[in-house]
Amino acid sequence: MVLIRVVYDEGADMAVPLPSYESVGAAGADLRANLPDRGGLQVQPGERILVPTGLRIEIPEGFEVQIRPRSGLALKHGITLPNAPGTIDSDYRGPLGVIVMNAGQEVFEIAHGDRIAQMVVAPVVRAQFELVAGLDETRRGEAGFGSTGTV
Repeated sequence: MVLIRVVYDEGADMAVPLPSYESVGAAGADLRANLPDRGGLQVQPGERILVPTGLRIEIPEGFEVQIRPRSGLALKHGITLPNAPGTIDSDYRGPLGVIVMNAGQEVFEIAHGDRIAQMVVAPVVRAQFELVAGLDETRRGEAGFGSTGTV
């Protein structure tokens, strides 16, 4: 179990629940909109907005938090996150916001307290980069997009 320490931003509604897993097997904890005026936000088709969660989090070194879309919002309303998965680094302590995009055809309303995204805690593997004269050959080689078949 990884402990993510959480504080509410100044002025945030502390009645809005902390991130939570909504089922026994859920990999992502749902994040909720915590709107300063406790009202709603409208997201026009094609528009991107930053939705505040009212939270700041402390992620242990060696981990990250990935912010991902909620599948129901994507399917039913075309609501997605354009930078999915968004990464929150372990050394970030600022406000946690979610960039939401309406890829649907209708205006979408986000109400105060709505579940807007999910966060997944994941280990981070850091690499060392080495400049070399050439790369090992593979069967695929330089073949790009679609090169492994059509099915």
